[in-house]
Amino acid sequence: MTREEREREISAAIREKADYHRAPDSLAADVLASLPPEPEPRPRAPKWRFWLAQGAAFAGVAILTFAVTVAWLRPGEDERRAEDILAAHVRATLGNHLIDVASSDQHTVKPWLSARLPYSPPVADLSAQGYVLAGARIDRAGGQPVAVLVYKRRQHVIDAYVWPVRETVNRVELSRDGFQLERFGAGSWAWWLVSDLNRNELDDLGRLLAAAP
Repeated sequence: MTREEREREISAAIREKADYHRAPDSLAADVLASLPPEPEPRPRAPKWRFWLAQGAAFAGVAILTFAVTVAWLRPGEDERRAEDILAAHVRATLGNHLIDVASSDQHTVKPWLSARLPYSPPVADLSAQGYVLAGARIDRAGGQPVAVLVYKRRQHVIDAYVWPVRETVNRVELSRDGFQLERFGAGSWAWWLVSDLNRNELDDLGRLLAAAP
């Protein structure tokens, strides 16, 4: 007889001869009482709290997006100043009011400007380099009166805005509607040039003004 056959025989004998007793009802109660209590279900948050949290998150993203967009679209100080100077240049050109004091003599132009402004701007005679001083005027840039030296190169007019500054002025080059603009610093002075002259010749004038005493 194999081991498996012997185990089946023993199992059958147990079923035939063993005594069976029904478990008392109290046993089931005792077993249930000994079990740990089930954790109470966590109350679900009201739906309005969920939507409030979602709305706050969406509002935060919307505000951040709006702030970034406005910052990106808002013109910087250079852009605003360039727009002011270009508008003033066009206004003076169309209004035929480019010059308040007409003179190629720097010793005439400089005192005239100094008497009408709280500073004495540098005035350079660059006629030997092909940039003829035609005179000057007082205009406004950034809401303040500033000196404008007017130079001519062939048939082109160049406005050179100049005012004193304390901070370092970085070089900036811009193009707007067929006009070239350039900003640079020289010593304690900030310069803005604007003209329909080509970029290379405008750069040359900027270098000459920056190097002038």
